[in-house]
Parts: sequence; C-alpha cells; structure tokens
Amino acid sequence: MHRLMMGLAKFMAILGGIVLSFLILLTCVSVLGRSLNGLFHGDFMERIAPGFSKWMIDIGVGPVNGDFELVEAGVAFAIFAFIPLCQITAGHASVDIFANAFPKWLDRTLRTVTEIVFALVLILIAWRLYDGMTSKMRFGETTFLIQFPIWWAYAASLVGAVMAAVVGVYMACVRVIEFVTGQTLIADGAGADH
Repeated sequence: MHRLMMGLAKFMAILGGIVLSFLILLTCVSVLGRSLNGLFHGDFMERIAPGFSKWMIDIGVGPVNGDFELVEAGVAFAIFAFIPLCQITAGHASVDIFANAFPKWLDRTLRTVTEIVFALVLILIAWRLYDGMTSKMRFGETTFLIQFPIWWAYAASLVGAVMAAVVGVYMACVRVIEFVTGQTLIADGAGADH
C-alpha cells in the first residue's frame, strides 16, 4: 500500500512541477512581451522605426492575454499537487525545539493526533472545493479576460485536494497503527530524497 501511495504522491508532484514550469515560462514570455510592447509604443521607436514598431504590435507582441488568470489557476493546482508528497514524507515544516525533549510516547501521540487532524482538514478542503466548483458551474462564472470557466480551476485543484486527502487519510491510519503497536512503520522523511 505504501508503494502505491508513494507512487501517487510522486505522480502528483511531477504533474504539479510540470504545471509550475509552464507557468514560469508563461510569466517570462508575458513579462518580455509587456516590455517589448512598451518599447515599441515608446517615442524613441516610433521616431526611428515607425513601420517596424507598428508591425511588431500588429503581430501580437505584448503581454500574454489573461496571464494572471492562468497563473492563479495553475498555482492553486500546483500547491495541491505537492501536498501528497509532502504529507507522505513528513516534509511539512515543523518546530522541534521542545518536541526533541519530549518522551517517545508523547512524541508518538502528538504525531498521531497531528496526522488525524491534518487528514480531516484535507478532507474538509476537498469537500469545500467540490462545493465551490459546483457553485461556479451552476452560475457559469468565467474569468474576466480570457473568459474560461472558473470551475475548471476548481476542478484541477479538486483533483490535487482529493489526492492529498487520500494520502492524508493513509498517513493518519499508519500513525494510528504505529501508536497502537509501538512500531515505526514509516519513518519521517521515508522515501524523500533530501
């Protein structure tokens, strides 16, 4: 079961990385286009090469239309896509100043409670994303500039949130079993290449 969950978590992280890489490229192209558009609209270019300046603007050199909308939707998906791997490898940020001094039984108890609460929160987030998605579908809301349906972004994020919830529930079950048996089934950072 752990191999399946780890594979799912890695797949989602790779997918999130691909989306994030695309968004970085999109942002760079948009910033470059915005800068060139400003240059071609400037007095200097209008004076020395008015025909070239007009031609470049006419062929579409400028910012990517709706870049902010695409980045907003893509980053939301990427965040949810990275949560499963972070969850299964215990890669979340933690402050261990006091926890290192706790007895083992208390540390195991806190870890179990934390995993259960986190799983419940992930389920809640997935549920609320689903409700938000159905609401956006029902009312037919679209983005301002490129007019793509907002529910698409919710649906993409929902996929990541559901995968995060599945992995979160799995890890909560593992920590409960560890708490009951006193064994360590999955060490912190297991499977992560730090």
